[in-house]
Amino acid sequence: MPLLIILLQTLTLAVAGPVTSPEYFPLRVAEAEGFFTREGLEVTIKTTRAEPGAAEALVQGQADLAATSLDAMLRFGPRSVNQGARLVFGLTAAPPVALLVPTSQAQIVKSINDLPGTKVGLSSPGAPEHAWFGWLLARAGLSIAQVSVLSHGTRGLVGVVEGGDVHAGLVPEPFASRLIADGRATVLVDLRTPAGVMQAFGVSTVNAAVFARADRRPRDASLTAFARAVLAAEQRIATASVDELAARLPKRLTTPPDEFAGRLEATRRIYLVDGMVTADQLRESIALVRAHQPLPATARVPPPEELMHVEPLRRALTAPAGR
Repeated sequence: MPLLIILLQTLTLAVAGPVTSPEYFPLRVAEAEGFFTREGLEVTIKTTRAEPGAAEALVQGQADLAATSLDAMLRFGPRSVNQGARLVFGLTAAPPVALLVPTSQAQIVKSINDLPGTKVGLSSPGAPEHAWFGWLLARAGLSIAQVSVLSHGTRGLVGVVEGGDVHAGLVPEPFASRLIADGRATVLVDLRTPAGVMQAFGVSTVNAAVFARADRRPRDASLTAFARAVLAAEQRIATASVDELAARLPKRLTTPPDEFAGRLEATRRIYLVDGMVTADQLRESIALVRAHQPLPATARVPPPEELMHVEPLRRALTAPAGR
């Protein structure tokens, strides 16, 4: 019987850390479940400390694809016209956080308009959700300068919200859901799902996505295969039980075990439908990024239509594997 040799298309994917980040979880699942291999791809995932590192890896030619935030790609991604970043798959609409009000502060903060003069906690200085918070205030006619924004670390943030030591907090999942379920806090603004973002801002946005470089973009056939694998991973996340996923994933993704179930449940609803992003979503998101903090003088931001390359994803959505 002749030996059948299958040559896999190799891709290096830089993914923003930490490894437990829910925004990039489908990429970890696609790797662990063998979905990339099934699509004829050999994908090597390199984890960077944070979003800027993944964008820089793409610039430096250390990765074929980078999974990071739009903000990081605009600030730290390719600068020259010929390199140019291209969004090939959308992951989330916004950082998966909720602006929570401690139960003890519920009579003081009942709406966004009550925030001037208050203390608002977040996980770390310059956290991605900081930009979304500033935009939220701006849309209400307020300035972030009217609010005292304090960083506490994720665990510390949960503690100060529980204890009512801040008037509000931008709490990530799964901690936000836990505080709500325990009756320790109520939701003022929910950015954890695309529907929540639409309700908060009245527009659709994109935060985390997968990008390629224009001058080193993988073949469209490879990008279509990549999209099919990630879509399969998102479907797996939406339908698999905690035990089924935990059995397949590396321990570093499911530790500590008592938090994994909560993380998974909170993760199921955060992704953009079919990974698709429109020019309007990009336009709104770029406006948000610019409003939060001016982009570097060297940054070249192309028109939204030029920033996207989603035809391979469209093919993944309309044609089954093998066609």
